[in-house]
Amino acid sequence: MSRISLTNPGHNTKTAWIFAGQGAQRPGMGLDIYAEYPQIRSLFENKVCGLRMYEFCFEAPAEVLSDTRYTQPCMAAFAAAVIAILKEHGKQPDMVAGLSLGEYSALHAADVFDAQTLIELLIFRGAIMADAYNLPSRMTAVFGLDDDTVTAAVLQASEKSGETVTCANFNCPGQVVISGSENAVMLAETLLREQGARRCVTLATSGPFHTPLMQPAANLLANKMGELTLSPQQVPVVFNVNAETATDSEIKSLLVRQLYSPVRFAQSLKALSDAGVERIIEIGPGRSLAGLAKRTIPQIPVTSIDTVDDLKEVIAS
Repeated sequence: MSRISLTNPGHNTKTAWIFAGQGAQRPGMGLDIYAEYPQIRSLFENKVCGLRMYEFCFEAPAEVLSDTRYTQPCMAAFAAAVIAILKEHGKQPDMVAGLSLGEYSALHAADVFDAQTLIELLIFRGAIMADAYNLPSRMTAVFGLDDDTVTAAVLQASEKSGETVTCANFNCPGQVVISGSENAVMLAETLLREQGARRCVTLATSGPFHTPLMQPAANLLANKMGELTLSPQQVPVVFNVNAETATDSEIKSLLVRQLYSPVRFAQSLKALSDAGVERIIEIGPGRSLAGLAKRTIPQIPVTSIDTVDDLKEVIAS
């Protein structure tokens, strides 16, 4: 469903940009782009917890970079750098979407807020999410079962354990992420294996994201959103909460709800397809979204930007 008019900014193939979320981070991400394009280096100069972001992006070990306090602004800096270079070369999307924190980069690509606001907002979001739940937690990707089977199993695990576990991400057919307290998620994994799950893979995240356990962070984010002035979307954004586009007045509430609601990424990809998107550019790091798209909307080609060579290929295309 689209409630804002679509634009075609100068190209014939309707193109969507999609942005990676937490779990795609890797040590050294963006270093080659940083070295090649001096005009974007200031994006990596922002400080998080007293250190400049390039120290986290380029030098920190994986276990440090996986802390959501650092992951979120570092992913934002990577995305903002790629967006700046693409737009400098006349590239524009027709639609955008992102997975979880990638939704903020999508909003930046749609000119809802500038790069500095993007990074500062994700520094704030990372901090409040890290502090929202201090007990052991876990996020697990479940492979090989349909959405309804996973949903029923996590409900059973929640009832048996008396603790919180819910579906957090519907990534693609046959891949659902569950999230919650550690004991409840581990019980759900046992039940899901009994149901025939092919694999259950623990994710490199640092909190029970997209569950009701994030409600304290959502309250703080709502207060923060009240301080911000957002610009109108220049291209439609497909949002995680409902896999639909939205009016400008709905953006803040959708971002708040996203913290404690499932990410409907598979449905968002289908919404892009239904809107007539013919090509997708994944802005990483990594190439994980390309795999999700291939299993969800295989008829649409996806090009991933993970390295400076990838970026140059898209610029030349």
